[in-house]
Amino acid sequence: MITEVAQIEVLPGHEDQFEQAVSQAVPLFLGAEGCEEVDLQRSTEQPGRYRLLVRWETIEHHTDLFRQSQGYQRWRALAGPHFAAPPQVEHLYSVLAP
Repeated sequence: MITEVAQIEVLPGHEDQFEQAVSQAVPLFLGAEGCEEVDLQRSTEQPGRYRLLVRWETIEHHTDLFRQSQGYQRWRALAGPHFAAPPQVEHLYSVLAP
């Protein structure tokens, strides 16, 4: 299991619109092959900073399949106009035994 963590800085005053855009995009993620879960978290200290957390079966489900899909294009069309800068994305995996 891989967790995609995208730190997203949103334009000032666009927070509500961005949150609505992500809500609309959740089915795009969940409908993608290999996507298990989506969550959006907002910083209390930096209200224009968000972290989008997406759990994928493998990194390839995100990088090779989703990023080449129509769902990804739609996600970017919905959320992209609210980005203050390109999202910073990394992929994490757990190192703790279950």
